[in-house]
This record gives sequence, C-alpha cells and structure tokens, in this order.
Amino acid sequence: MSKIESYASVWDALADTSEQAANLRARAELMQQIADIVKQSAWTQTEAASHCGVTQPRVNDLLRGRVSRFSLDALVNMAAALGRRVHVELELA
Repeated sequence: MSKIESYASVWDALADTSEQAANLRARAELMQQIADIVKQSAWTQTEAASHCGVTQPRVNDLLRGRVSRFSLDALVNMAAALGRRVHVELELA
C-alpha cells in the first residue's frame, strides 16, 4: 500500500516545486481580487473586459479561475487598468 501524502495547500500539491506553488498562490489570490472587483461592479463580461483592457474570453477565464492561463504580469496589468495598485509583501515561510 502506498503512503498518503499531505500538503500545506492545494498549490503545493499541484506544483513540482515550492517556487511554482508560490507563483500559483499569488496568481490565484490576484485573480480572486480582480474577480471580486468585477462582481462588485456588476459589470457584464464585455464591460469588465473593456475596463481591464482584455478580451471578453480572458474575463471568462478569470471568472472561472483558470489560473494556468494567466501570468502575474498579465494580472498586474489588469489590476492597473482597473485603477488598482498591486502590493507585494514577503513573509517568512
């Protein structure tokens, strides 16, 4: 029988390295914050796309949580287009 592994987070389970897990975690958090802005603004996906400077299918990917389709760079650009600043904070692991 094989040993069952446990992980600190789903990102740790999905990623091959701790660096990849950290990147996934940061992207997911930023995506969630942008999605919250879109939902609170009650925009259609087309309206949100216009505000974010992307296409409607990109907004659909964002709202569906498709983390693999976004880079941190792209998410920072979307946040900036929404008039938001992204603040990065380092914590001890």
